[in-house]
Amino acid sequence: MQDYSIFNAGHVVLQSGITFRDAQLAYKTYGRLDAAKSNVILYMTSFSAHHYDVDWLIGPGKALDTERYFVIVPNLFGNGLSSSPSNAVEPFNGTRWPNFTIADNVAVQRRLLDELGIETLQLACGWSMGGIQAYHWAALYPAMVKRLAVLCGAAKTSPHNLVFLEGVRATLTADAAFQNGTFVARPERGLRAMGRSYAAMAMSQTFYREELWRRAGFSSLEDYLVMSWEANFLRRDANNLLAHLWTWQHANIAANDIYRGDFHAALQAITANALIMPSETDLYFQVEDNRLEVEQMRNARLLPIPSVWGHRAGLPTANVEDAAFITEAFTQLLAQ
Repeated sequence: MQDYSIFNAGHVVLQSGITFRDAQLAYKTYGRLDAAKSNVILYMTSFSAHHYDVDWLIGPGKALDTERYFVIVPNLFGNGLSSSPSNAVEPFNGTRWPNFTIADNVAVQRRLLDELGIETLQLACGWSMGGIQAYHWAALYPAMVKRLAVLCGAAKTSPHNLVFLEGVRATLTADAAFQNGTFVARPERGLRAMGRSYAAMAMSQTFYREELWRRAGFSSLEDYLVMSWEANFLRRDANNLLAHLWTWQHANIAANDIYRGDFHAALQAITANALIMPSETDLYFQVEDNRLEVEQMRNARLLPIPSVWGHRAGLPTANVEDAAFITEAFTQLLAQ
């Protein structure tokens, strides 16, 4: 049974100039909206993820406390629930998918909030690509966003991050099912290979040296690679993954008509009380990138997560220490 709602955004003119017709934004809400509509938290999804993949922070007594806040989780276009290559109709299925930028996603999310009568966000937050979206919210709609929390994300995709994603794309598209710019069949070999390639960058060297995958219940390194990383991508649609790779690679809070490429101006425009939380061992969203961003922001604090779980420190489903650290930081931010 479908556990989410659909916002029909109608005709959406993308940054590319292409009009996407009948755009469908899938979203899930948690908690109750107060009478003043002032208790809203917007929590964005990450690469290939659905709302239920990132909901560990949400619930009574948790960091995003549903006894106090109304939490909205919009699903990123291209993830299979919102409009995506996997559910698109002619002419946007196959090779003609018109890529959505992060700014395109945020613009439709803003329309959803307008539809709900919401004018203020207590917090915009997310992990990885969710954090990228939160950064965009704070730069594009600064008057709406009171607080910003970014877990293992950035205001723009760094050159090294882009190269990492190029490697992931090349691994996936080496499968014979990739023909003329699209997948014509399920690329099982490509998806398995993508999982193994991704695993090397997503977790730290220390994570593997200390065999921390055992804490998540895996019996061997091979068991971990097959049952965690291969399994994760085997349940995704390959054309959706390509769409998200494109969106990620082109992320930049200044790539719009407001800031026209002026990254410093975009960072300076953020007025939210911002908490930027990279992982100390993230291999592609590095602490140094976030430090340079925070230096240019008005009201931001850099709080690295002291973790050896690499990028996954920001999604600590099997790591109670990192979960506690993040929960405490979010709780303190929301109390300010």
